[in-house]
Amino acid sequence: MPGVSTFRSTLVRAAWGALAGLLAAYTALAVAELAAGLVRPAAGPVTVVGGAVIDRTPAPVKDFAIRTFGENDKTALQLGILAILGLIACALGILALSRPRAGAASVLLFGVVGAVAALSRPDSTGIGDVLPSVVGALAGALVLYLLAAKAVQAPAPAGAGGWSRRGFLTAAGVTAVAATSAGALGRYFGGRQGRGAVASRESLTLPEPASPAPAVPAGVQLKVPGITAFTTPNSDFYRVDTALTVPKVDAGTWRLRIHGKGVTRPRTYTLDQLLARPLIERDITLTCVSNEVGGPYIGNARWLGVPLADLLEEAGVRPPSKGGRADQLVARSVDGMTLGSPVEDVMDGRDAMLAVGMNGDPLPFDHGFPVRMLVPGLYGYVSACKWIEDIELTTFDTYDPYWVKRKWARRAPIKTQSRIDTPKPFARPTAGTVTVAGVAWAQHRGITRVQIRVDDGPWQDADLAAQAGVDTWRQWSYRWNATPGGHNITVRATDGTGQTQTEQRTRTIPDGASGRHSVFVTVT
Repeated sequence: MPGVSTFRSTLVRAAWGALAGLLAAYTALAVAELAAGLVRPAAGPVTVVGGAVIDRTPAPVKDFAIRTFGENDKTALQLGILAILGLIACALGILALSRPRAGAASVLLFGVVGAVAALSRPDSTGIGDVLPSVVGALAGALVLYLLAAKAVQAPAPAGAGGWSRRGFLTAAGVTAVAATSAGALGRYFGGRQGRGAVASRESLTLPEPASPAPAVPAGVQLKVPGITAFTTPNSDFYRVDTALTVPKVDAGTWRLRIHGKGVTRPRTYTLDQLLARPLIERDITLTCVSNEVGGPYIGNARWLGVPLADLLEEAGVRPPSKGGRADQLVARSVDGMTLGSPVEDVMDGRDAMLAVGMNGDPLPFDHGFPVRMLVPGLYGYVSACKWIEDIELTTFDTYDPYWVKRKWARRAPIKTQSRIDTPKPFARPTAGTVTVAGVAWAQHRGITRVQIRVDDGPWQDADLAAQAGVDTWRQWSYRWNATPGGHNITVRATDGTGQTQTEQRTRTIPDGASGRHSVFVTVT
């Protein structure tokens, strides 16, 4: 049947074109990765385009991504970008069968998009960052033009003036191998750029603190199966940030600059200079503002660092309450991220620090090596700058940091919260005595009371574990006489100021979630 034969021929032709398009896209990305490995790994097109997408994504969408994908949100974004590129590549490959120049020109257009995205990144080093996108696009356009031209002739019999199918597939295979080799070389050269940073971390020996952390009281860790550990291992500590590529900073070349409004003595520090200063060691619980009620983005660690207030005072900074000109401290990361903290909070006597150690080890790269900032009692997006390299003193009226520009609150003290760790939602415990347990937190205020309510019954006091300090979370437990049937268990906490956790439910935007955590269980 002529119609069926024509349709089948059209499908085969489209398949050749789609394959040519995918190979062109693969080549473009591989060559771009090679160029990025030679120039700067963070300038790869997927990274810069992904970063640009993150920067321009509305806050509610980012919040949804974190809730849905958790710490895999960046992987999901990168896979999404690659999937979209794959679909576009197929379409451009089919277009190139009839209009090869138009298809190739479209690939070059994507190179322009990547170059513009590279230049728009806050950590852009200039024109060199556009090289990976441009070189990759040129390679992809050339591959698409050549393969599409041959794909048109691919169904022709061997020796009929065009390429045979075998010839096209051979060319495609050679292209795939060459592109894979380019990508592998790019990863190799990119990895070499980070080896100095890895070596600097491995060779770093942390000094003993001049002010060690107070001994953790006996009884801070309840012996209840399923409850969260008091100290979070580094490998389990949550990570929420916008960095698609974790910065690998060489400790030997790292510098910190302190400058800005009210700074009468600007300072620049090396890591060795910070390590030579009196260090403090403290147990501090960090919380992400994206943590939903009962969520996992909270962890407690033993931090070692330099008191931040001391550095600011040496630079001549005074808090507003003492006549200081600046009320906002803007911390900048090596990847361009900016976070703004109230100067008054940083200098009010709390253990705000530039941390160099975490649970006895140098900071992991994921958590800010070589130096990160943290301020107890404030959500991370206004206090916990990782990979910090610059501190500028300014005012809230004159500058909005990254998240404030995206409609998050300027000031964000951590809200009083609590969480039920056990039993888990929809658990089926046996009737009788069931231990309900979890954690509560109100950093810099402490927890003084935790209460449990079953269904619509009265609030009952839970037993509190020992408290290690007002800057850490506190465990609690409650022995419940469980009766058969479905039950809803709710928890609430009271902090050191006497404020009880509100029942008003709000989302994380603009200054952290509120409400009371509850779980539903069926007692058998």
